[in-house]
Amino acid sequence: MKQKKKEQRSNKWAFLIYQESVPEDYLNLLEELHVPFILSPWHDKDVNRTTGEFKKPHKHGVFFFESLKSYSQVSELISDKLNSPEHVEVVMSPKGMYDYFTHAENPEKSPYNIEDIESGAGFELDKFLAENNEDLLNQVYEVMRDSGIKEFADFTDLIAKQFPDLLYFVFSKSYFFKIYLDSKRYIEIKQKDDEDNHGK
Repeated sequence: MKQKKKEQRSNKWAFLIYQESVPEDYLNLLEELHVPFILSPWHDKDVNRTTGEFKKPHKHGVFFFESLKSYSQVSELISDKLNSPEHVEVVMSPKGMYDYFTHAENPEKSPYNIEDIESGAGFELDKFLAENNEDLLNQVYEVMRDSGIKEFADFTDLIAKQFPDLLYFVFSKSYFFKIYLDSKRYIEIKQKDDEDNHGK
């Protein structure tokens, strides 16, 4: 008789909760587990491709454990605490989960707002969004381009004062922004030198 295959283990597991069956205080229940988690917005506009009907409103969630957990451990946890489906899946790509949460890479699907993403138990949501939301890079770049600021310190202070939610993104991409500002300053100096030389 063959030995039973060892259960897959991971420290990142995805799960589902349904609006009709999850307890109203699901966020408190998740916090009490002391496991960092993130939840998608309520997916209440998803359509079943086969039937054309709306799917039941649900949230996609991910646990980020400190150690490896088995399928059965996570399955029992989520079904017991949140009255959720027992099926859970290993998360292969946090970036892929972000796209799935908001349908960012699926324009044919109904988009969901990143501001409706929920998290808790120490999950670093700002860091997660900064690492996975490419739109933030465009937003911060436009602020920098239009501000007329030439020094990275002044730019960081501006973001901290007017756009504090974007501050972590500036820290995580500081090399890019510093190089951009240095290059912009160099171009202006060179243009001024050229103008001075032509004026002689």
